[in-house]
Amino acid sequence: METGAKKSRGLYDGGFHLKTHRMKAASDLIAVILFFLTYIITKNIVTATSVAIAAGLVQAAFLWWKYRKLETMQWVSLLLIVVFGGATVLTGNRTFIMWKPTLLFWAGAAAMLIGSLMKKNSLRALLGKEVDLPEHVWKRLTAAWIVFLAVMGAINLAVAYPFTAEREAVWNNYKFFGSTALMFLFFLAQGIYLSRHLTKEPQND
Repeated sequence: METGAKKSRGLYDGGFHLKTHRMKAASDLIAVILFFLTYIITKNIVTATSVAIAAGLVQAAFLWWKYRKLETMQWVSLLLIVVFGGATVLTGNRTFIMWKPTLLFWAGAAAMLIGSLMKKNSLRALLGKEVDLPEHVWKRLTAAWIVFLAVMGAINLAVAYPFTAEREAVWNNYKFFGSTALMFLFFLAQGIYLSRHLTKEPQND
């Protein structure tokens, strides 16, 4: 009985992780669009940041209302947008909000790296209930994610530096077009790689 309960709990947790991550990904995209459009309309990064903070708070409130729980990285994301976004709004210094994506990317990479060193594969914990893959594939996917997130953080800094008014528009365009395109290409490459290793279900005659 206890084993069955643990198994059911594991299935529930896996489903929760996947649902909240999908919902957060969708709401993150909406937040990026709102930030981009607000900046395009107002040419004011403080106003755009205020909108991003509001979007982050609404996102977290909705996830908490629906699931009564937030993932660790969701708390980290909320903390970063409130602290660094709030610093930009209060001081008018764009540097804080321009650093935020880098810190979020690097936090994700660090979390996955630490998990791997502790023999806890975060990708398998998230997708393992829906995708059956060999152990070496999970490890390669995790390594790819760690490198990708680390590189994305570095690229964001390279585009934002030296955090001047002239870089605002360039950074905003990159954040909306460039970063989104790179993520799409990474997901596409990941999907192609996964399709070669997915376990095929036997067909019944």
